[in-house]
Amino acid sequence: MKKPPAGRLLYAASETDADILYPTGFFAPDPFLFIQKGKTRILVMSDLEMDRARKQARVDRVLSWSKVAAPLEQDGKKAPPADVIALALKQLGLRRVEVPTSFPLGLAMELDARGIRLDLGPDPFWPEREIKAPHEVRAIEASLRAAEAGLLAGIEALKACRIRKGWLWRDGRKFTAEDLRSAVNTKMMADGYVPAHTICAPGDQAVDPHEEGHGPIRANTPVVMDIFPRSEKTGYFGDLTRTVVRGRASYALHEVYAIVHEGVRLGHRMIRDGVEGMDVHKAIQALFERQGYKTGVRDGRMQGFFHGTGHGLGLQIHEAPSIGKRPSVLRAGHVVTVEPGLYYLGLGGVRIEDVALVTKTGSRCLTRVPKQLEV
Repeated sequence: MKKPPAGRLLYAASETDADILYPTGFFAPDPFLFIQKGKTRILVMSDLEMDRARKQARVDRVLSWSKVAAPLEQDGKKAPPADVIALALKQLGLRRVEVPTSFPLGLAMELDARGIRLDLGPDPFWPEREIKAPHEVRAIEASLRAAEAGLLAGIEALKACRIRKGWLWRDGRKFTAEDLRSAVNTKMMADGYVPAHTICAPGDQAVDPHEEGHGPIRANTPVVMDIFPRSEKTGYFGDLTRTVVRGRASYALHEVYAIVHEGVRLGHRMIRDGVEGMDVHKAIQALFERQGYKTGVRDGRMQGFFHGTGHGLGLQIHEAPSIGKRPSVLRAGHVVTVEPGLYYLGLGGVRIEDVALVTKTGSRCLTRVPKQLEV
């Protein structure tokens, strides 16, 4: 028997699934069908999205879901998605297709029962996503500009605070992490970027690196601001972290800030095509250790430098490659974060993050906003 033609299948909402957003460039909040047969890319869309998909999607054909489903709905009952998908595939001469590892298990079982054979594709499903095209780099840079604008709005809000009895005050009350996050997020949303879980973590709260921050902010205390907006237009993320103090930083905090800053510079110097990400991470770890900043469990908490140095950035906030404990070779065209940090109870957290484009001979820093501890 002749082997059926190869194909690829995706059924997901592109608002939340980068695998279907990447090949289509089309945003939709509800799941839609993507089929690739050879080099031909096809969407099967609801009537609600048909016209928009034909104008905006980067595909070869856009078919009507209702027209594909019509033969299955003679009795007036709505056909299950699996029936419509199976029929669309068979009409295209496809009975075996690749799907990503995230493909819904229930749908996979229903398609199998209808004679459609599914093979797991590569992970990531589009390996070419790792190497960013020039237009993708520009999209990431635009999101970085939005993150920087949010950061500056937050810093202005901190500067507007008065210091009273060791606390920050504004508008007759103590200024909180929630107030700071609102200032940051409001600016980014006004510019067309979507914030999510922006971190504005003061003092010891930042020793948990993903703590978003809550409650009143003390003066003379480090605040870790980690900002990662997504463009409503392109779907690409920016990622930026700065640590700031409203007031005066202690000598110990200045020392920690200086060594973290040197870790960022070391990362930029080492990053280039062909470098192993683990080597970059280990070099920064060794730098911190030589300066006496140990990592380990203290008082029942991990303290020191206990997360990765960086990660890929694009249509997902965390994507390949990795700069950390897992093997991952950097290649020209990768866009990665460089974000070492040190965290100690009683001192708080210090993290500084840039974004770099890996090149054949080194790296190009895409982040523009300066690094300043005291504001």
